Amino acid sequence: MTKPIRRIAVVLSVLLIAVLANVTFIQVFSADDLRARSDNQRVLLQEYGRERGPILVGVDPVARSKETDGALRYLRVYAEGEEYASVTGFYSLVYGATGLERTENDVLTGSSDLFFVDRLQQLIAGQQPRGGGVTTTIDSRTQDAAWRGLSGARGAVVAIEPSTGRILAQVQSPSFDPNVLSSHDPQAIRTYYEELLADPEQPLINRPIVALNPPGSTFKLVTAAAALASGRFTPESVLPGPAEYDLPLSDRTLRNWTGEPCGPGGEVTLIEALAQSCNTAFAWLGNELGADALRTQSQAFGFDTAFNIPLRASTSRFPDNPDAPQTAISAIGQFDVRATALQMAMVAAGIGNNGIVMEPYLVQELRGPDLSILRTTTASEFGAAMSSQNAADLIEMMVAVVERGTASVLRGVTTAEGQSVRVGAKTGTAQTSADRPSVAWMVALAPATNPQIAVAVVVEDGGQNEISSNAIAGPIARAVIEAALR
Repeated sequence: MTKPIRRIAVVLSVLLIAVLANVTFIQVFSADDLRARSDNQRVLLQEYGRERGPILVGVDPVARSKETDGALRYLRVYAEGEEYASVTGFYSLVYGATGLERTENDVLTGSSDLFFVDRLQQLIAGQQPRGGGVTTTIDSRTQDAAWRGLSGARGAVVAIEPSTGRILAQVQSPSFDPNVLSSHDPQAIRTYYEELLADPEQPLINRPIVALNPPGSTFKLVTAAAALASGRFTPESVLPGPAEYDLPLSDRTLRNWTGEPCGPGGEVTLIEALAQSCNTAFAWLGNELGADALRTQSQAFGFDTAFNIPLRASTSRFPDNPDAPQTAISAIGQFDVRATALQMAMVAAGIGNNGIVMEPYLVQELRGPDLSILRTTTASEFGAAMSSQNAADLIEMMVAVVERGTASVLRGVTTAEGQSVRVGAKTGTAQTSADRPSVAWMVALAPATNPQIAVAVVVEDGGQNEISSNAIAGPIARAVIEAALR
């Protein structure tokens, strides 16, 4: 009898240990994963039973919680939902959270360590915890102008304050309505989400910070900066600018978008080459400088760096180890050069900030449940992209692009007081593939003296040359600049 009892005791002991081990594993190691499951109704009811804090533009909420009579006590609602979708994202009981709803979730739910004292007071008072607020850097007038300008187009706008890195506007088109995705109707949410996924225009892509496009001739700003940094070139340096440039080690040629030489005798100064967007001059310049110099300069502006604003942006890139003809084409923003609208706005902002590139950021303040300010973002430098003198020279070169070059639509910008403002800019038209239209760009800063705004506009279904970029992307940039200055 003793032996069978021992065996049963051993088996029961093993089973008890297994149960204890499993309970320990679930409570210690799997707790977070189980809590995060979309079908965890207890957590779901707890989350939706708590008032989530607002996302603010200035003092106005663009995302807030509204009390309901349903099982889920609070409903997330978005004022001007489509306009701010690339900023706020959505908060969905089916698909989770995106945008600031995701990155600032701890603040919005009130679970951040910043709220320890608040949570303790609420616990003692027997009150339901409330979330805190998030104030964005967005300027509503600038955002509105970008949203109206992009209407009907496929593209993005990013505007930055050069001296701080504050993102003043971040707009995508087409967009989506976060109110539908954040409703309490799972079937409606799934249906709408599937429609968005199936849409060939890809409205769920956060175009301002995620979509990578060849920057085309706007990259000539980076090439020009590298030329000035080399010490071999000034704005008045004379470059070859023939109608066609024979790509080295190749039987191919590169033509100017006009089909003509860029100056008398096929020669042109650096400042006029930028003003006219002379492909052959910049291709030659790219080979003179070399791929390493172009890569180093692009990286100084932020290429090959992943930025969190706190939304995670795609990494803009300059190609690895291009050969001589590829280097020439890369110097005009083609081949495998790719950039986001955020990155090209950073290029303009860095030039406008005496050559210093600031870290871009989208959150200005974190606030408590009573909206008292708990933390304010401090501007920080990413690094020096160029000397202050070279930056001043490049600004004047960008002004020439507006005053006598391809960005004529930006002439005559005025302030609210009617004062004329000099604007610096660069147009760009980038070929993508045979079955896709060219991409139209406009990158600009204003005022040229002490710039207050840098903007990048990209329209993915753009025209065929610099003139069409001026006509398509230019008016959007102008509207954004005037809104910011007024």
